[in-house]
Amino acid sequence: MANKEATVAELTESFRSSNAVVLTEYRGLTVAQLKELRTKLRDHASYAVVKNTLTKIAANEAGISAFDDQLAGPSAIAFVHGDTVAVAKALRDFSKANPLLVVKGGYFDGAPLSATEVGKLADLESREVLLAKLAGAMKASLFGAAYMFNAPLAKAVRTVDALRAKQESGS
Repeated sequence: MANKEATVAELTESFRSSNAVVLTEYRGLTVAQLKELRTKLRDHASYAVVKNTLTKIAANEAGISAFDDQLAGPSAIAFVHGDTVAVAKALRDFSKANPLLVVKGGYFDGAPLSATEVGKLADLESREVLLAKLAGAMKASLFGAAYMFNAPLAKAVRTVDALRAKQESGS
């Protein structure tokens, strides 16, 4: 009993401290395949095989009821502590190579996610790429603003230069 309470407390803390949570079913995967998946997720998440009843209790204690209907069969959870998109991509890529891994759903930013939404999250570009695109867009808008501020001055200079050239040729 004390062991179960400790497990529930540990799971509850994992739910509370995670950026996101992804629930999977691993029925049929070998220990070696699970180890490979854990290795791929290590930088951004911890992947734990969990007991459904204890997980349901822990999730409810953490204020998450999204998994109540999905906790059936052999379940494992990725507790994301890093880049959520990277974890979603790693799970998607692993499930393509190993179809026995099934993403059931997730929880991100206070909202439940369906398996389809986790897939859409995996389709996003990485944080670094999005930041680079943002920086490029900001740089382009700054160049555009500089051009717009400089254009009237350049036009005035060309007009004055044309008038001076006309006066010189007319004299």
